Amino acid sequence: MAVPLKKSRQREAILRCVLSHHDHPTADNIYMEVRKDFPNISLGTVYRNLSLLTKLGKIQKITFDDHADHFDGELHHHAHFVCTECGCLQDFPFHLKSSSYENVSQEFDGVISEYSILFRGKCKKCISENTDTSI
Repeated sequence: MAVPLKKSRQREAILRCVLSHHDHPTADNIYMEVRKDFPNISLGTVYRNLSLLTKLGKIQKITFDDHADHFDGELHHHAHFVCTECGCLQDFPFHLKSSSYENVSQEFDGVISEYSILFRGKCKKCISENTDTSI
C-alpha cells in the first residue's frame, strides 16, 4: 500500500509555476520564480519536487542534447520544437496518427509506453532577426 503524499505548499507552488508557463522553464527558472514567495526554498528542494511531480505524472521533463532539463505542464501528446539559434523550446502541434503508432509498436520487440518527438530549426523570431537589413 502506497503512503499518501504529504501536502506541501512549496510543491504546490512549484507545480503552479510549471503549469502557468508555456515556455518550458528550467529548474533554475522555476527556483527563481518560486523563491519570490518562499525565500528560504533551496534549489535542491525544487529539483526533488520536480522529480517527484514528474514521477507522479503531474508534469513532464524534456531532456535534449546537453541542455538543462525543461519542464512542461501540458500532458497531452504533442511534439516540441527547439531553435538551433536561440535555444527556445516550444510546443509543436504534431500528433502521431494512431495507425503510425500501431505500426511502430508492431515492429518493435517490446512494449512502448510513451514517446517524444523533437523538431529542430530556426524559430520565427530568429528568422526575422537574421533577415533584418538595418544596421
